[in-house]
Amino acid sequence: MRILVVDDEPEMIALLSRGLGSEGHEVASALDGVAALAEVLGAPFDLAVLDVMLPGMSGFELCRRLKEQNETTAVILLTARDAVDDRVRGLDAGADDYMIKPFAFAELSARIRAVRRRDALTAPARIEVGALTVDLLRHRARASDRDLPLSRTEFDVLRVLASRLGETVSRAELLAEVWETTDNIDPNIVDQYVSYLRRKLDAARAGARIVTARGVGFALTTTVS
Repeated sequence: MRILVVDDEPEMIALLSRGLGSEGHEVASALDGVAALAEVLGAPFDLAVLDVMLPGMSGFELCRRLKEQNETTAVILLTARDAVDDRVRGLDAGADDYMIKPFAFAELSARIRAVRRRDALTAPARIEVGALTVDLLRHRARASDRDLPLSRTEFDVLRVLASRLGETVSRAELLAEVWETTDNIDPNIVDQYVSYLRRKLDAARAGARIVTARGVGFALTTTVS
């Protein structure tokens, strides 16, 4: 996931960038709202973590502008003030969540996963890739009009890859999305389940394949005939 971190404290930016990067996210940062808006001109972000107290442009205003440019960008606001009016103002600006400083990084990570799950509820109910149909509501997959026998974990890996069709998803992101943690789990378990899926997709002639970006992760694409 591409995440933008905006805070006028370099130490906070370094801390969040390090933590989010370790979870496999692609992280960009800015020290103020103007620099943040320049960052989003290059390519859209999936999520932005914004401090409310920014020089020149408040996090509220920045949130509003980011949503105007791309309403699918999720926004989590950070503030040192625990005031109801501030929280209401942030949510009215379009923020998806609100956190009070100081906070534990593990909580931010959990909030990001929760926002992504809420996004998934508004995503298309089905994703079609070649002859493969992934039914996100019924948690099943079909290939060439036949059910594809998948374990729950296999389906969840396929769901994450299909939801980000053509995009490389890192091992750390798959661990966080499917196993809900990156701690005390061998990342090779992701490769193991990808191998299971590849065999089943090939056997079913699904018209879709999982490609490996060496050292990065995996992407689901259509099979080139």
